[in-house]
Amino acid sequence: MTRAGWLALMLSGLMLAMTASAEPPGVPWSKLSPEQQQVLSGLAGTWKSLPPEQQARLADGARRWSAMDAGQRQRAQDRIRRWQQLPPDQRLRMREQFQRFEQMPPEEKDRVRRNYQKFREMTPEQRQKKREQWEQMTPEQRKEIREKQRKHGRGPPGQHGQAEN
Repeated sequence: MTRAGWLALMLSGLMLAMTASAEPPGVPWSKLSPEQQQVLSGLAGTWKSLPPEQQARLADGARRWSAMDAGQRQRAQDRIRRWQQLPPDQRLRMREQFQRFEQMPPEEKDRVRRNYQKFREMTPEQRQKKREQWEQMTPEQRKEIREKQRKHGRGPPGQHGQAEN
C-alpha cells in the first residue's frame, strides 16, 4: 500500500470515530482539490461507493491534513496510531464520552475545556496525585463532588470534565 493509501486508511478510521449531526451530501471526486485527491488517492476507485457522510468526513480530513505542517502531521499520525492501539471497549467509551460532550450546552463545554486545561497545566506528579485521590473515592463521593462543583462552575479533581463511573 502506498503512503497516500495508508494515510487515507488512517484518516478513514479517525473520521469514523467522529460523529456527524446531520447527513451531509456526497462529495464528487472531481470537486476535491488536487491535494485532497492526492491524500485520498487510495480511495479513488471506490470513492463513488462510499456513503455521502463518509465522503464528506474524508474530504474534510484530507483538507485539514493538507493544511498541516510536518510537525502537525507527525503529531496527528501519532494520535491515530495510539487510537488504533486502544482496545475496542476503550475506543467505544471514548466515542460515548465525545457524544456526551457534543450534546452539552456551550457553557458546560467551556467548563469542561477549562478543567481539562487546568489538568494539563499540572505537573505529572500533581496529575497522578489527583488521579489517585479520585480513584480512592467511592462512587457516591465522586457524585457528590461533581454535583457540588458543577454548581460552582468547576469540575471534579483530577478529571477533565468527564463523568467518572
